[in-house]
Amino acid sequence: METSAYLRAVVEQTSTFADWVNGKDAKAPVPTCPEWALADLVDHVGSTQRMVTMLVGERMTEPSEAFARYVPGPADPAQWRDWLTEGAAEAQQAFASVADDTPVWDPSGAAAGVPFWSRRLLGEVCVHRADAASALGTRYELPPELAVAATEDWLDTMTSRGYWENRRGFADAMRGDGQTLHFHATDAPGEWLARREQDRVALERAHTKADVAVRGPAVDLLLVLSRRRPLNGALEVHGDRALFEHWIEHMDWVTD
Repeated sequence: METSAYLRAVVEQTSTFADWVNGKDAKAPVPTCPEWALADLVDHVGSTQRMVTMLVGERMTEPSEAFARYVPGPADPAQWRDWLTEGAAEAQQAFASVADDTPVWDPSGAAAGVPFWSRRLLGEVCVHRADAASALGTRYELPPELAVAATEDWLDTMTSRGYWENRRGFADAMRGDGQTLHFHATDAPGEWLARREQDRVALERAHTKADVAVRGPAVDLLLVLSRRRPLNGALEVHGDRALFEHWIEHMDWVTD
C-alpha cells in the first residue's frame, strides 16, 4: 500500500472507532488491555495520532518535543467522536505534505520515518478498534487486505532493529539459533517467515518450509499475533506448536 492509501484507511478506521466509543462509559474496562478503561484507550488512539502528526508535519528527526507536547483526550465522552475524527484528518493532511523520503524520526532503525508511521498508524487503529469491540461487546470485522497490512505492521515493527535494541526482555526471549515460524493469511495475499537468530529476528515475505506454520483468515492472524484473541482453534498450526506459543507469549506490546 502507498502512504496515501494507508492514511485513507486510518481515517476510515478511526471514524468507525469514534462512532463506537462516542458517549460511552469512560470507565468501562477493556478486557484485551486490562490496565486500561475506555477513556485510556480513546486517549491513546487520539494522542498517538496527534504525536505522529507533529513528527511528520514538522519533520522532526528527534522525538522528545513531540512527546512533551502530548495532547490528552477530552474528559467528556460526548466529545470523543469529533476529537478522534479531527485528529485522523490532521494526520492525513500532515502526510500529504511530505514525501516518503522526507527525514522523520524512525524508531524501527530503518531511517524511513514517513512510510513507517503511515503503516504504524493503520496497525494501531486496527488493533485498538479490536480493543474497543471487546470493551463494548461489538462485533469486530476488518477487510482482509487491511488485516494483512496491519499484520505486516505488527510483524515488521516487532522484528525491527529498534524494537530488538530497546526491548531487552523481548530480545532475550526471541534469541535463537535459526528456529523458523511461517505465518500465512488464507483470504488475502500475505505470507511471512520469521527466523530467530542470535542478534535479531529476521523477517522475510516468503512461502517456505518452517519449524511451525500458522494459517488462517487475515483478521484472525492479526488478532492472535497481537494477543487480542486466544489461539483456541482460530488458526491452523502445523509443526512445533510450542514454538508458536512461545512467540505469542512474548508479543507483549499490548498497551505500550
